[in-house]
Amino acid sequence: MARIRLITDRGQDLTPEQGETFDWIVQSRGQMIRPFEVLLHSPQVARHTAELGAKLRFGSILSDHDRELVIITAARFHNCRFEWDSHLPHARNAGVREEVVNYLEHEGGVELTDGEALLIDFVRELCAESTVSEATFARARGMLGEAGVVELSATIGYYTMLAMVMGACDAC
Repeated sequence: MARIRLITDRGQDLTPEQGETFDWIVQSRGQMIRPFEVLLHSPQVARHTAELGAKLRFGSILSDHDRELVIITAARFHNCRFEWDSHLPHARNAGVREEVVNYLEHEGGVELTDGEALLIDFVRELCAESTVSEATFARARGMLGEAGVVELSATIGYYTMLAMVMGACDAC
């Protein structure tokens, strides 16, 4: 049970700004989804978060595979079942190997490619320490370039923020 009321329906008692933002989110995503059911308590934050999320998901220089691997790794790190369940089909469709999914769920038993290992290491280090080692950073810059490292870090931060908002409200 969520600690705060989830805003799931347009018919709920919403402020005009919440209603306008609700409609904009549904129009932009096709439906209301969990993070925004929480974030709508702060309509401006919800809208800006949705705009950033759209940029990171649909306008990123990261490949679909890399982005979705990063998202499910962050979801797993933060124990955010909602993001894990939501993005697992996207990850599979983007070519994330089933062995890697199992590795993230059960910790072991698979040989990761250099790219997979780098992305998983980067997510785990950044989430655990709020920084990454020089070696991990150098590997990431070599694989993704500087802009790619920035987008990788921003994607991790975005999905970490969603997990934190939902986790604090017991909605993950």
